[in-house]
Amino acid sequence: MTKLSRVLTGVVALAAVAAVAGSAVAGEMKLRASHQWPGGKGDVRDEMVQIIKREAEAANVGLTVQIYPGKSLFKPKQQWDAMVKGQLDISAFPLDYASGRHPQFSATLMPGLVKNHDHAKRLNGSPFMDDIKKIVNDAGVVVISDAWLAGGFASKKQCILDPADAKGQVLRAAGPAFEQMLVAAGASINSMPSSEIYSALQTGVLDGANTSSGSFVSYRIYEQVTCLTEPGDYALWFMYEPILMSKKSWDKLDGKQQAALKKAGQVAEEFFFDAAKGLDGKLVDAYKKNGVEVVGMNAAQHAAWLDIAKQSSYKIFSEKVPGGKELIEKALAVE
Repeated sequence: MTKLSRVLTGVVALAAVAAVAGSAVAGEMKLRASHQWPGGKGDVRDEMVQIIKREAEAANVGLTVQIYPGKSLFKPKQQWDAMVKGQLDISAFPLDYASGRHPQFSATLMPGLVKNHDHAKRLNGSPFMDDIKKIVNDAGVVVISDAWLAGGFASKKQCILDPADAKGQVLRAAGPAFEQMLVAAGASINSMPSSEIYSALQTGVLDGANTSSGSFVSYRIYEQVTCLTEPGDYALWFMYEPILMSKKSWDKLDGKQQAALKKAGQVAEEFFFDAAKGLDGKLVDAYKKNGVEVVGMNAAQHAAWLDIAKQSSYKIFSEKVPGGKELIEKALAVE
């Protein structure tokens, strides 16, 4: 072999090694996960993301996940567009926050549409959720884990049981469907993410709010209110808050990495279902411990709210949102 041949052979060998090393590096994926809730303080949505991080990294398929809690990376409602654009990989995200982009998402925070936690689980596998997830997917986002949280009312002015109790109060409701129902009951609305409820109550911007059991506790809203209407047997408020992933990020993963994330998402979802049921009890305990009056709706009060919802939010959604009537019918068909 001539000297030139030996040099060329060495160059080819080095190129091959570099190519292999390059492909190994390309297979390493660092994912950024963002959400609005306090990190490391027991919030179940943060814990879901922590589970996904632990499970994905333990699978040893070249995945690492960096978590940014407490809206430290993106503001709550900015996370949807960030995922669509591929600027954010993973988020624990209340889907109705994106209803300005996709009004159909308001069906996932429609008053009285979800009866309880077991009913929510049945909805996950229904044609109703198939339609919602198709819109999510077509927009450029993938659902990693399903999650529904129950919620209630809290007020510093007076307990909210009957629709008349909301009249004259300035309330936060989380999404258009609840806002429409509350306006029909005589309330005024001030829209904001759940992370801003505490300061809004503190400064007099709000009299009360709807939010999830988890957020009521995580944000220590018991420090600013005098009465809590717990979810109880007649929960009016259920919200879909899944773990989502950018489709652009998902498509960059290889098959093993995608499989690992799917498995991690399932582990997180199973944890959440059991934890969500326990959140309502923790909510009641925390508020009673802090001297807040705790009340619960009865069947007649729940029915009165539902009548108003059907005349306002249900009607508007069915008439104004493309496919809205069909979505509600599909959800109501799930027993």
